[in-house]
Amino acid sequence: MNPQEAQLHYPFGDALPPSGGALEVAPGVKWLRMRLPFALDHINLWLLRDELPGPAGSVSGWTVVDCCVSRDESKAQWEQIFAGELEGLPILRVIVTHMHPDHIGLAHWLCQRWNAPLWISATDYHTARIATGNSTGFGGESAAGFFASHGLTDTESLAQIRARANYYPGLVPDVPARFHRMMDGQAISIGGRRWTCISGYGHAPEHIALHCAETRTLISGDMVLPRISTNVSVYDTEPESNPLTLFLQSIDKFAPLHADTLTLPSHGKPFRGLHTRIAQLHAHHRDRLAEVMQACQASPCSGADILPVMFKRVLDLHQTTFAMGEAVAHLHTLWFEGRLQRRLGDDGIYRFEPA
Repeated sequence: MNPQEAQLHYPFGDALPPSGGALEVAPGVKWLRMRLPFALDHINLWLLRDELPGPAGSVSGWTVVDCCVSRDESKAQWEQIFAGELEGLPILRVIVTHMHPDHIGLAHWLCQRWNAPLWISATDYHTARIATGNSTGFGGESAAGFFASHGLTDTESLAQIRARANYYPGLVPDVPARFHRMMDGQAISIGGRRWTCISGYGHAPEHIALHCAETRTLISGDMVLPRISTNVSVYDTEPESNPLTLFLQSIDKFAPLHADTLTLPSHGKPFRGLHTRIAQLHAHHRDRLAEVMQACQASPCSGADILPVMFKRVLDLHQTTFAMGEAVAHLHTLWFEGRLQRRLGDDGIYRFEPA
C-alpha cells in the first residue's frame, strides 16, 4: 500500500468477490469483479436489488451497473453470476457509466438476454454507436496521424496504431438499438432508494456516477479510483480539447457528499475517504503540471517529449497511447491557461513553450 492509499479506509480489507460470485457491500448492493485482458486486469461491476412496475404489477429483480468487455471468458463469468447470485430473479435494466469497452462491451448481450433496457448518457451512447463501426481515438490512420503530430515518430509504433482500427468494435461488437437517457441531477429509484446521477467529464464524453444519500454510497465509475489516477486524454476526434480541466472540475462535484461516503470504484477496492482522495487527485495533477511546465521552460516540448517527464516506467504500446493522450492533456491545460504557447514545426510536430 502506497502512502496515499494508507490515508484511505478499505472497509472490506483484502476481501475480493470470488470469480463468478459476489460480495455484498451495501444494502441491496453486490460487488462483482471480472478479469480484463489488459495491464489494468480487472473491473468492478455492481448488482443492485431493484423493483420496477410491470403490466401485472411490480417486478422484482436486479439492476446491473457496467458490463465488462465482450469476450467468451466474461460471458462465462456472467453465466456463473446468473446461476448463483440472482436469487432466481431477472435482470431488469442495465446501467452503463460510460462508453469505454470494459464498461459497455457486453451491454448488448445482457440487454438482449434479459430483454432489459440500457440506461446511459446520450453523449456516451451515441459515441459508442459510432465507435463500433469506426475508429474513434483508439486506433487507425487518424489516431496515428494525431500521435505523430505530437511527436510520436517511431515507425513501428505508428504502424501498430494504424493496424488497431478495429480495436473498439473488437471489444464492443454491438450496442443496443435503444436506450434510456441519464442526465446530471436526475433521480432514479432503484430498489425503493433514490440514486442521483452525477455527470463527469474529461475521462469520457459524459460519464455518469450514481449516489445514494440514504445509504451514503457512491458508484463512482472511473471518475474516482483509490489507487491510480484516472486516464484523462486528448484524442484525435477532439484534438484541441481541454479534458484535464474538465476532469478536475468534475471531481469537485463529489465534494458536497458526506465525508463517510462508501465509494465503489470501477477499479481497485471499495473505500471511505472520498474527500481525501479528491484532494490527492488535485495534488497529483498539480504536481504533474508543474513538472510539465518546468520541462517546457527548459526547451520546447512535444507530447512525446513529456512521456519520460510524467511516466518513469517502461511503457508498452497500449500504455503509450494512453500516456500520449494524457501528456497532451496536461500540455493543453497549460496552453488553455495561457501559460504555454503552441507552435507547429516544419516537421509537422506541435511543441509547447512558455507564453
